[in-house]
Amino acid sequence: MVARRNKTYATGEASNFMTRKHAMRKLQLNLKDFRRLCILKGIHPREPRNRKRAQKGDMTKVQTLFHEKDIRFLLHEPIVWKFRDFKVFVRKLKKATAKGNFDAVARLKDNTPKYNLDHIVKERYPTFIDAIRDLEDCLCLCALYATFPKNARLPVEMITLCRRLMIEFMHYVIEAKALRKVFVSIKGYYYQVEIMGQTITWIVPHSFAYAKPENVDLKLMAIFVEFYTTMLGFVNYRLYHKLNLQYPPSLAGYGQTMSHADDQDALGEELSDRITALNRSLVRTVTHTEEEDTPMDDIPMAEDDGMMEEIKRKAEQLKHLTHLFAGMKVFLGREVPREPLVFMIRALGGEVSWDATAAPGSTFGESEPSVTHQISDRPKESLQMSYLQRVYVQPQWIFDSINQGQLLPVQTYFVGEVLPPHLSPFIADRRVGDYIPPEEKELLGLAEPAKAKKAEEQEKEEDDSEDEEEDDEEEEEGDEEESEEEGAPSKMKVELGKPEVVDKEKAKKMMEDEEFKLRTMMIKKKHKGLYRSMMKSRKRRVHETKQLEWKRKEFENKQNQAGHKSAEPKGPKAVGGKAKKAQK
Repeated sequence: MVARRNKTYATGEASNFMTRKHAMRKLQLNLKDFRRLCILKGIHPREPRNRKRAQKGDMTKVQTLFHEKDIRFLLHEPIVWKFRDFKVFVRKLKKATAKGNFDAVARLKDNTPKYNLDHIVKERYPTFIDAIRDLEDCLCLCALYATFPKNARLPVEMITLCRRLMIEFMHYVIEAKALRKVFVSIKGYYYQVEIMGQTITWIVPHSFAYAKPENVDLKLMAIFVEFYTTMLGFVNYRLYHKLNLQYPPSLAGYGQTMSHADDQDALGEELSDRITALNRSLVRTVTHTEEEDTPMDDIPMAEDDGMMEEIKRKAEQLKHLTHLFAGMKVFLGREVPREPLVFMIRALGGEVSWDATAAPGSTFGESEPSVTHQISDRPKESLQMSYLQRVYVQPQWIFDSINQGQLLPVQTYFVGEVLPPHLSPFIADRRVGDYIPPEEKELLGLAEPAKAKKAEEQEKEEDDSEDEEEDDEEEEEGDEEESEEEGAPSKMKVELGKPEVVDKEKAKKMMEDEEFKLRTMMIKKKHKGLYRSMMKSRKRRVHETKQLEWKRKEFENKQNQAGHKSAEPKGPKAVGGKAKKAQK
């Protein structure tokens, strides 16, 4: 018998992929619902290894392909039935509206099909740490929607929900003291926090006037926001309970004083405004909880003492950072961005307030005598510095102090001073040969004064030891000359040997170079190409760094020359023959 021949494109890669049109037909959904379902479930198109086989030989156009197992996974999703119910609902609503049956229209609107995304969040993030790792996009999009104004294209409920969830998350960061780095750019404010060992970075836009972009599909973005708001609600609930905080958040002293319905509504609005202000602590479910800080000396030492010392040093730095603004009382001017500064100062242990007429939630006024710092961004001439016991600084001082982990000198941040460059803290791990601006080197020196002091002491000790050796050599040479002059010439004599001065740094460098050459020779043949490309890119970076340093030096020289010229006194200008007569 003849063996049965397999059909072409029935097995292998061709059977593993499915076009979007085929998937929509299998799920019985239109493009709009299929797109919504894929976004909510986290299904995305795939790129096959062999596109010709995946498209079953049809190469007339590039098709959108999905894994066949992903589409089978969507077949059992309960939301698909809700989409079909919504189709029926729209058909009935149109029919009732056309007939003028308004009672039926009202009844149908009250029974609009709704679906829940809780099971999808649990399905996509089986553990809580998985949700924390995927929190960056969620925070960025919710922060963006929280700044949108009320618009016909944007649901008001969605904007309000995003705003509430972001305020709740910021309150958690304040209570947990999880803020690590901040940066302000033309795009907005960058925040970096550390939660359960995971580093999360997100951006909050500036509060500028809203202009609707023409090339952005807001309906598509709304699907992502719909999922992310559900996810962020889960995360906030879990984070609040980890710190024994009441959820939804509430402030102490509110909720027990008013009983009438109208008064309760007014109380709810006032409470919401005060929670949004971010300058008050939240109610805890367990009171009088003490933080148990395990001393680093009680932890058993590891075999590597150097690593243990590094862990101790980082723990001390983190402890100092979380209480950076402790004991400070800051007053904000009207012209500075209130919410970012309140969030940063409160997250690191400080107290902050503003003018009561500027925004609700103020706790003390400008005339408070215990205020230590006042942040202002006005010209020096228009600012009335009537309180001598406080420091008037510009907002950048807060950002730079957080990034350096210590309170920087305020002299360069006084009101009216030219501010130093605001450097990004997100490029701390530099590669070999990368350019480091002089301002960053100066800040690094300020951040680690102990190391700089220790290095200076070592240099002084080396200089003293070298001077002592030179003095000893001179004394020995003088003694030899005196003995030669006094003693009679002899055929044989013993001369004192001179101690050979060994440069330890030079010898160490030579040894390291020899070891490096030996390691280079031991590289396998298949890895030598990669090694050469790495060294080539490193040389290119070093060359670029030298060029940047040369340009920086040339620019500074030009600036100094221009400053000298402007400082030179200029004589009176004379015109024409009168000038010549005056010279004669």
